[in-house]
Amino acid sequence: MSSLYRPEMTQAGLPPTRAVTAVDEYQNIREQDIADERPLTIYLDRYEVVTLMTLGTQPELLTLGYLKNQGLIKNIEDIKSIQVDWDVSAAVVTTISENNEWLEKMKNRTVTTGCGQGTIYGDIMEQLEDIKLVPLKLKQSDIYTLLKNLNAYNDVYKTAGAVHGCALCHGTQIITFMEDVGRHNAVDAIAGKMWLEGINGNDKLFYTTGRLTSEMVIKVAQMGIPALLSRSGITQMGLKLAQDVGVTMFSRAQGKHFLIYNGSEHIEFDTELPPKLSVANVKS
Repeated sequence: MSSLYRPEMTQAGLPPTRAVTAVDEYQNIREQDIADERPLTIYLDRYEVVTLMTLGTQPELLTLGYLKNQGLIKNIEDIKSIQVDWDVSAAVVTTISENNEWLEKMKNRTVTTGCGQGTIYGDIMEQLEDIKLVPLKLKQSDIYTLLKNLNAYNDVYKTAGAVHGCALCHGTQIITFMEDVGRHNAVDAIAGKMWLEGINGNDKLFYTTGRLTSEMVIKVAQMGIPALLSRSGITQMGLKLAQDVGVTMFSRAQGKHFLIYNGSEHIEFDTELPPKLSVANVKS
């Protein structure tokens, strides 16, 4: 089959927010938009896999990316259909062979610290040993431009808060931006889009508003993306995995500030330091 094979899929995306009333500090009644969190249970050939808490804007892509990033389905051609039905809050995935080889992976599950909790199934950590990413050369000035361009996004966060945003980027351009109640959901939705559309990650950069944990590094490594950028912090396990697989890791990235915890040798520093500052006395 073609690499751009597309399973049969519903288009069951829902609005990300809903209006409610709140009382402010002066007892005024205000109408406010809030993030519309809802459960989505994924079924794979009639077996219940996981229940995700999500905004539900891209449930088919979320389901697709989740299956790929967990290593439960290796080839998109094995998926016959993804049918989302919000009446029962379910995404039903039907495979072509229904051989259930993925059931073995589900026996070993790790619950991660991702917002809303994430999961890692089977031998994912062992599979990482075979991943060695080719470094991506980046310019300091381009990172600044990208951060500025990202300010035009985060629509749900600006309206209602309570969500994380993730973006797949090429150079200074944003290819796609996803928001969800958990950053791992936003990553999986982007992974699903990349899988569905045959997008290669080797010349891309991944941005997230959330912290860079081991889970985040695992996901971008599986997606073949060699650079990871966050406005938040990092964890020790996230850093170790980034060093092992070759992910260039930026954190605390906002405005014209960032910290590179891994891969600084791949960055061209083409912007002069401000007056009266030197490398020796610049502190985070």
